[in-house]
Amino acid sequence: MKLAESRLALVGAGNMGTAILRGLLHRGAIAPDRVTLTCRRPERAEALASELGVGWAPDNASAIAAADVVLLGVKPQIAQRVLTESAKAWDGKLLVSVAAGLGTDRLEEWVEGAVRVVRAMPNTPAKVGAAATALAKGRHASNADLDLAAEMFDAVGRSVRVDEEHLDAVTGLSGSGPAYVFLIIEAFADAGVKVGLSREVAQDLATQTLLGAAQMLQKTQEHPGRLKDQVTSPGGTAIAGLHVLEGGGLRTTIMDAVEAASRRAKELGGD
Repeated sequence: MKLAESRLALVGAGNMGTAILRGLLHRGAIAPDRVTLTCRRPERAEALASELGVGWAPDNASAIAAADVVLLGVKPQIAQRVLTESAKAWDGKLLVSVAAGLGTDRLEEWVEGAVRVVRAMPNTPAKVGAAATALAKGRHASNADLDLAAEMFDAVGRSVRVDEEHLDAVTGLSGSGPAYVFLIIEAFADAGVKVGLSREVAQDLATQTLLGAAQMLQKTQEHPGRLKDQVTSPGGTAIAGLHVLEGGGLRTTIMDAVEAASRRAKELGGD
């Protein structure tokens, strides 16, 4: 089944779930009349549904029962309660979960029947249609289920497929990665101010430099080291700056940060 042919329920219309739904509607990946959402506060659900032109339900069980695909956007600490309260409504559904740290085995355990689970690890740039998302399937899910989930997350960025054992590593890299990049941009802007630029100009240049470099890498598919060498002329400015970065241990620091975040994700998941 294609996403456009499905009935979708968004259970937990928080920041991430709403960002994904906005992306789907903006791209025309699903019609508004095929979507129902729920929220902890009914007045919030009604207002958001009116804004987006979708339906809303006063409780999770009725939204799930009427759906083919359920996007679970609730916080991890309440996911068990939400799933067990609606346990009998899940049989035959596809559950796509963005609840961080919750493995597919635990999600399957909390519902009745052979629910098909796909676990997703997106990141906050979903809000601007530029998310990086990793997908992993549970024991009952099929490759077709993965295809449908990929269609969903490709509407708000790019998706990749991994074995579930690698999702903690994904959390450390792309899940937490925007925080590292924001820190780097802030440092670039501070450096620009230090050497005489205005704050506004420095931040604009820093932001566009990282965006342009990322797009160049993505479009050329060149090794980043080769692109770095293209900027680095003998005795020039770039090699002088790179020498300082290498001396400061930039590579090691970033690698250590990703490793620490991955380790923490594993701890939070209870593994």
